[in-house]
Amino acid sequence: MQPIQLFDLASRQAQWLSVRQNVVAGNIANASTPHYAAKDVKPFASVLQQTGVQMAATQPGHFVDAAGAAQVTEVGMLDDAQIQQSGNSVALEKEMMKTGQIKRDYELNTGLVKAFHRMMLMAVRK
Repeated sequence: MQPIQLFDLASRQAQWLSVRQNVVAGNIANASTPHYAAKDVKPFASVLQQTGVQMAATQPGHFVDAAGAAQVTEVGMLDDAQIQQSGNSVALEKEMMKTGQIKRDYELNTGLVKAFHRMMLMAVRK
């Protein structure tokens, strides 16, 4: 029997979300710093590739391949972002949207772990 990797995977995602939240908070804190370049973390899908967990897909377009590690990278100026005279590339609206996404992802992560833990406890009791 293979070990259950859900708890390890959830722990890795929680760590990744923590790093991303710190990076986004740093962007928000430096929103008025001249020539500050906004940063972001590479996608969590790279962690899935490193663990060897393969997601099942019924259609080939359901999952998009994402390469790279969970490293901090600078985000370039976007076409729809307002260019500031100070040369700062932080858009507060986008950073606040990222914090909301991080919060939702963390709540989903903890909810899944909680439900899986309850299911395991029910299976052991019977």
